[in-house]
Amino acid sequence: MLALNSSRIIVRPQSGPTGIIIMKAMITQTHKLLHRAASSIPSSQGSSSNKISSRQCMSTMMTEAYSPEEDSRFALILGKPGGGKGTISGKILTDFPQFHHVSSGDILREHVRQETTLGKQAYRYMQAGKLVPDELMIGLVLEESAPYLSRGESLLLDGFPRTVVQAQALEQEVSIDIIVNLEIPTDTIVERLTDRWIHEPSGRIYSYGYKPPQTHGLDDLTGEPLIQRPDDQPETVRARLLQYDEATLPLVQYYESKPLHHTINGGGKDGDVLKTFRGTQSDIIYPHVKDWITSFF
Repeated sequence: MLALNSSRIIVRPQSGPTGIIIMKAMITQTHKLLHRAASSIPSSQGSSSNKISSRQCMSTMMTEAYSPEEDSRFALILGKPGGGKGTISGKILTDFPQFHHVSSGDILREHVRQETTLGKQAYRYMQAGKLVPDELMIGLVLEESAPYLSRGESLLLDGFPRTVVQAQALEQEVSIDIIVNLEIPTDTIVERLTDRWIHEPSGRIYSYGYKPPQTHGLDDLTGEPLIQRPDDQPETVRARLLQYDEATLPLVQYYESKPLHHTINGGGKDGDVLKTFRGTQSDIIYPHVKDWITSFF
């Protein structure tokens, strides 16, 4: 098992697909670090000119991999489907370029499309109308996340976890630093989703009321046709939002009850790791999100 705690990485034995994919990612990253470490150490004169001690190499690698100057953060963004997570995430990435966006939905679609081992496993559950198991989703997310965290980069995880069970599983692997919870009225979301069109291969979302495509009915990047999902009908949307509320309210309460704290601007003042932002317009909500995230750096 791999525990990723901000800029620190701890490796513990684990069997199964999660452990295998994480170890592969870490082995690749370790090889890169060792190569750079060896290249950065000046060679000595004389007969030992081509010899580099393992202690020297490891010291250089550890200095590069775990520099105390690194200030990585693992952030989650929670919210109902159609509640503006993608829009807010995009703004966060613009203002905080140290974040790398990891969308569990995008990862899952990509693995299924490329027919990877994990993608094939996930597709069998999806075809049967079942939820993808927690361990498999954790594996997919951590395969994408491990290389960035190993380099001390910050991550913004979108779309996972969605239940307390998933949150507990995720906490076995990473330390959560920031949680943005978006609370948007159901009527607002129903209006948004019924006006939503999708580029299915990529998952890009358009809204004719807020973010229309450059050409009506076509994806901006590929020119391929957009579709409207059958479940983006008002009655279906309301039923989905009700299910989300039933599953996610306990998740929000779970994180609110966790004894997690952060230091505001390095000043030693504790604050909650989860904060809820309410409203109907992302452009009005986001400045408050930005101010709050800034306090973590």
